[in-house]
Amino acid sequence: MQLHQSSTTDSSDKQKILSLRHTLQGELSALKSNFAKNPNITQLFKQHCKLIDSLLAALWAELHKNTSCCLIAVGGYGRGELYPHSDIDLLILVPEQSQENADLSIEIERLIGLMWDIGLNVGHSVRSLSECITEASKDITVQTNLLESRLLAGDQSLYETYLQKTQHLTDPVAFFEAKLAEQERRHAKYNDTAYNLEPNIKESPGGLRDLHMIAWLAITLNLDFDVRSGRSIWNQLTRHNIISAQEARSIRHHEKKLQSLRIQLHFLSGRREDRLLFDFQNEMAATLGYANTPRKRASEQLMQTYYRSVKFVELMNEILLKQFRQILSSKPALIHSINDRFEARDALLEAKNASLLQQQPSAIFEAFLLLQQRPELTGMGATLLRNLQRVKNLVNSDFRNDPQNKKRFIEILSQPNGVNHALRAMNRYGILGSYIPAFKRIIGQMQHDLFHVYTVDEHILNVLANLRRFSKPELKHEFPLCSKLFAEFDAPHLLYLAALFHDIAKGRNGDHSNLGKVDAARFCKLHGLSKTDSTLVAWLVESHLKMSATAQKSDLSDPGVIEGFANLVQNERRLNALYLLTVADIRGTSPLVWNAWKARLLESLFHETKRALAAPAFHAKQTISKRIEEASEKLTRFGISSQTYEHMWQEFGENYFVRHETDEIAWHSRLLTPHLYSEVPIVRARLSPYGDGIQVMIYSKDQNDMFARICNFFDRMGYNIVEAKIYTTNHAYALDSFIILDQSDSSVSYSGLLKFIESKLSSQLDESVTLESPLKGRISRQVKHMPIQAQVSITAETDNNNNHTLDIVANDRPGLLATIAQQFLKYGVVLHNAKINTLGSRAEDMFLISAKNGQRLDDQLIKQLQQSLLKNI
Repeated sequence: MQLHQSSTTDSSDKQKILSLRHTLQGELSALKSNFAKNPNITQLFKQHCKLIDSLLAALWAELHKNTSCCLIAVGGYGRGELYPHSDIDLLILVPEQSQENADLSIEIERLIGLMWDIGLNVGHSVRSLSECITEASKDITVQTNLLESRLLAGDQSLYETYLQKTQHLTDPVAFFEAKLAEQERRHAKYNDTAYNLEPNIKESPGGLRDLHMIAWLAITLNLDFDVRSGRSIWNQLTRHNIISAQEARSIRHHEKKLQSLRIQLHFLSGRREDRLLFDFQNEMAATLGYANTPRKRASEQLMQTYYRSVKFVELMNEILLKQFRQILSSKPALIHSINDRFEARDALLEAKNASLLQQQPSAIFEAFLLLQQRPELTGMGATLLRNLQRVKNLVNSDFRNDPQNKKRFIEILSQPNGVNHALRAMNRYGILGSYIPAFKRIIGQMQHDLFHVYTVDEHILNVLANLRRFSKPELKHEFPLCSKLFAEFDAPHLLYLAALFHDIAKGRNGDHSNLGKVDAARFCKLHGLSKTDSTLVAWLVESHLKMSATAQKSDLSDPGVIEGFANLVQNERRLNALYLLTVADIRGTSPLVWNAWKARLLESLFHETKRALAAPAFHAKQTISKRIEEASEKLTRFGISSQTYEHMWQEFGENYFVRHETDEIAWHSRLLTPHLYSEVPIVRARLSPYGDGIQVMIYSKDQNDMFARICNFFDRMGYNIVEAKIYTTNHAYALDSFIILDQSDSSVSYSGLLKFIESKLSSQLDESVTLESPLKGRISRQVKHMPIQAQVSITAETDNNNNHTLDIVANDRPGLLATIAQQFLKYGVVLHNAKINTLGSRAEDMFLISAKNGQRLDDQLIKQLQQSLLKNI
């Protein structure tokens, strides 16, 4: 690329910059077009680097007159792996004491400024050779950059001196330990999993950075690798017998898969974007030739290809890091025998005979069991891992039907320690899916429900990990009730089996709970579990959604709800097991789904059901009497006599005590006794005593648009309503109770916030104030690209009242609840109760409704309401 003689005029400079920018954009567009026609990764890297090389060399020649400096490509650009929108990493190597040269500083500043002006995303450093050495001793990133460099322009002799001085600068052992710690921190940033639904192709575990890690460490092994020869690092590792030719081919195959995805992602996004966001998955799948099938979307096929590649990269990363550590070790391996078949080498498990697994496949499960039973073992050695990959096809029907293997699998689940690590390792090494074919079908299976953020197999293993956390005494402060119940549960392996099978039928046609129940029952029978234990596991799989659905969609203050749930679980053992599985399951969907409100609902349902199971004859009348007695005791402690609140209780009616719990009754009574016939709305707010949000009570003469006004108010505050109890007293006052949650992470003064809610909401309830339209907020990015079909169902209650249950599933967005409230107002629908359940970007809301004056909704009104809701939500 040629540059004309520079002009001294600003307009000429601007024209030249525009010309260079236009030329660069044209060349980059040609790269994109050529790649679309012929997606050759090596060619794209070569052409892109050549383009930038020539441009930078020309700029250097024209603008940089100091011949004692040099321009060096480092990082990904240095190794010739420049993606469409990656940063162009540069080192400007200057002579010693050059900071005193003002003219040189001005030249470099102008050079970098021009690079940015023409559209190059430059990351640069300006250092002398001594500064490079000093910085490298302090910063592992600088050391890494020194490993991969190319001279672009400038003083050749200075560059050769740079290579000579930095060639042996890195201490291989210290570098290995530092890079290993860096990788562990990077993996932790992504929750130590590659199986997010929107993974980072470069940085996530199993991503391209894990391959870079292997290459960087390989260069420092002092095996005479020539990183500038043009030969692949994988070929050089093969030449030194560190990897096999087949492994080299497989690594290159999966590396190309990941590189291709990253290139396509940069082109599609038009920026340096390394996250496989929902925004791009559909279009990328189409670009790469995937098509929807009856069983899988094109994007699901794309992502499963990605997950297969990262799984392999993770495995090779683990094997080679262990092998590199052995190469770097200056001491002979410390070996001690474990049994006739296995030994420990430097705390890693190895087989005494390389053909052990081939000759005795049952030793496969024995290896995992030994890792559980021997805490001094830190994992499997590189040789054993390689042999395991060669023989995993032996985990077949014969293996599965072998009584010894069945017994050993249950033994693995029954160990006091290491269950989670063992099953994760079995999945990572491809054994778990081979042993449980149904599990193999959900490996890398995406979940398009907007609240699971992991693949199905990763979610299942997260649930198992959560159950294991309940077993650890040092973690009992996290979930005290769960820890107590788990410690008392007589057969934890049954819970682990239920976790393994609870979502195993996802992605099949039909109810995954029922299909999974069949798989679980068959597995338990084949593995010799008793009928009682098999029945419990199958029931847990079938019922794993029931407890969360009841807690989050039903009125738990209604004794009938508790009685119905107690009939479902039948006994305390089932209740304990289902509660543990439910908490573990919800927490395993996403770091953001679990909150204090859900925790309290589940715990409340657990305790109330446990009481009902202990006293099955305890009916609604007794519940009411108990609540009245307990509320009276609380009020007496506040110095409030019964004469002051008994008249109010009469006006509220008996059903009030069915709908509200003891603590609510006492709170309402303390605040409302002086205001029984108030002409103005009474609004009171407090932090929930259970730590699950803010409780808001509204007491006012009944008005048709009250719920719509309240929803509008909290929408505009940015708060989510998660529970609403709408009650009308005998004397025609509305007594509405809400629990709201702040969805932002901002810190607030709660005393000021509560006063604001009480004052501002009171004024918003004034009927002379015009009712505002619902907010029309933007839907989330995930919803835009992975929308769910809105569902509205209206069913009559079965307990001889005139109420209907309205269930809504929809994409969550600002203004959704207010929109629903205004539909109620439009069609004269009366709301009695609401449970608002937000799961990520998915809303699952339940409303108890009727027509005016407690009348039943007629069929025509139900149809109109249903159609209108579907249209507006």
